[in-house]
Amino acid sequence: MALRVASPKFSLSDPGGVRVSPSYPTGRDVLRKSVGGQRRDVALGSLLGSGHQMGEALVPVLIGVVIDRAVTRSDTGALLLWLGVLAVVYVALALSWRFGAWSGDRSAAMAEHELRVTLVRRVLHPCGGAEEGRLPGALANIATEDAKRVGAVNTALMYGISALVGILTCAVVLLRSSLTLGLVVLLGTPVLLWLGHLLSKPLETRSEAEQERAAHASAVAADLVAGLRILKGIGGERTAIDRYRTTSRESLRATLRAARAQAFQSGMVLSLTGCLIAVVALVGGRLAAEGAISLGQLVSAVGLALFLLGPLEVLAWANAELAQGRASANRIAEVLATGHTVTAGDRGLPQPVRGAVRLTGVSHGGLREVNLDIAPGELLGVVATDPAHATDLLRCLARGADPDSGTVTLDDVSLRDLDPAELRTAMLVADHDADLFEGTVLDNVTAAAPDSADPGPAMAAAGVTQVTLALRDGEHTAVSERGRSLSGGQRQRVALARALAADRPVLVVHDPTTAVDTVTEAGIAAGLREIRKGRTTVVVTTSPALLAVTDRVVLLDGGRITDTAPHADLMDRHATYRAAVLA
Repeated sequence: MALRVASPKFSLSDPGGVRVSPSYPTGRDVLRKSVGGQRRDVALGSLLGSGHQMGEALVPVLIGVVIDRAVTRSDTGALLLWLGVLAVVYVALALSWRFGAWSGDRSAAMAEHELRVTLVRRVLHPCGGAEEGRLPGALANIATEDAKRVGAVNTALMYGISALVGILTCAVVLLRSSLTLGLVVLLGTPVLLWLGHLLSKPLETRSEAEQERAAHASAVAADLVAGLRILKGIGGERTAIDRYRTTSRESLRATLRAARAQAFQSGMVLSLTGCLIAVVALVGGRLAAEGAISLGQLVSAVGLALFLLGPLEVLAWANAELAQGRASANRIAEVLATGHTVTAGDRGLPQPVRGAVRLTGVSHGGLREVNLDIAPGELLGVVATDPAHATDLLRCLARGADPDSGTVTLDDVSLRDLDPAELRTAMLVADHDADLFEGTVLDNVTAAAPDSADPGPAMAAAGVTQVTLALRDGEHTAVSERGRSLSGGQRQRVALARALAADRPVLVVHDPTTAVDTVTEAGIAAGLREIRKGRTTVVVTTSPALLAVTDRVVLLDGGRITDTAPHADLMDRHATYRAAVLA
């Protein structure tokens, strides 16, 4: 498959994120950009690889010359001369191979790296969308295995060009010896390439299916490992094992189908290649018998026929790599082409941000005509009788999704008119299931904190100071992936401290204390009120301790706001509220 560099439809190096064109990128665009970004290394590798192939093709020619000019004439001087020439050619082709292979491998590694960075940027784009309908394990597989296969196209292209040069060199040499032999190679090679391309079509289809099933198996495995403790707690190990076994078997079947397609393609191409070589050898032998070519030329012809096996096998391999690369490029393009969940507005944040939040007629998911005014500096509690409605509210406030109808404003500016990345510098929505990262406790707390900010008050307010006293290295204790080395309550406190340390004008937290004891929860409630004094804070929870320190509480029942009052008043007059809070 010929690849040409075209103007890109998406950016691999834009530090601000990924630009997706109205006509979404296709797998071919991904391949073109991957090759185009490494064209210098690909060109250098192709040049050096071509030199290597030309040297390899010249070896049987020089052996024929040695036979005709030295061996048959018993000329020792000519023998030494041509053996010296042969040695120089060997050194040149060895060096060409070494540096050519280095350039090819470098181009593949760099292209793979840039594709992986691009995919990560798209997944982390503030406007979202790429993760919708995809498990994290599937995205990880695309960013690793598929990116690797697309990067390998650079190497395959370099070797393919070198192999073509080798075949062309072989044909030219044979044409000089015999027009018939040259024509056999020149006419037979395109036919062989065309048949190889046709044979690669099933491989491309099955390779894409193989990667899809492998990605799904990887996603299921990651999902099961993440919930391992829960599975053990409910005795669900057998069901989990059966689920993974089924998924793994489907992946295995897809892999075997792809392997059979590759084996069939390789075997057929090898058979066709053998036929071409046999024809060259037979024609050369007949010409030598008739005296049309010399003994040395016959040796050269047979040597060149055997040499052809190498570049033709390389072309078959390159064709298979391109088929797999095309399949992986299509999968990468699907992620890059995924539409954003929300669009970036063109208005800037008001300065300074006062923190007035207003919801007007907001309907989204289970929410129905929600009207709510949150005053600057207010500490507001929200109790939702249906957890799904709380999630819908959080998505609207974080601009994880825009309301189906109605508006959400910050200081009288609609969130739709703001860039989500800029919005999150003023309003932070901390989810209940927020993960920690590998590093130390302090690293996690200060992950989003302003430069040179003191994390101490946030750690004290969230109860992390008590946690660090129980840890061997204190705040410098290492935290494993997703914080699994900490208990559930410790993880929650570190996550809350991280949200508090970010010091946003508006902070929304969701059930930040469900895994801590009542005494610790009371201390966190008091610390939260103290550290957020004068700044807008929304606590979506059913915790009596947290609700008791709020200025007022909003009751969200049936997707609508049915009442708003201080916690104690709602406890007195709403059975629904008491049921939600005391359950």
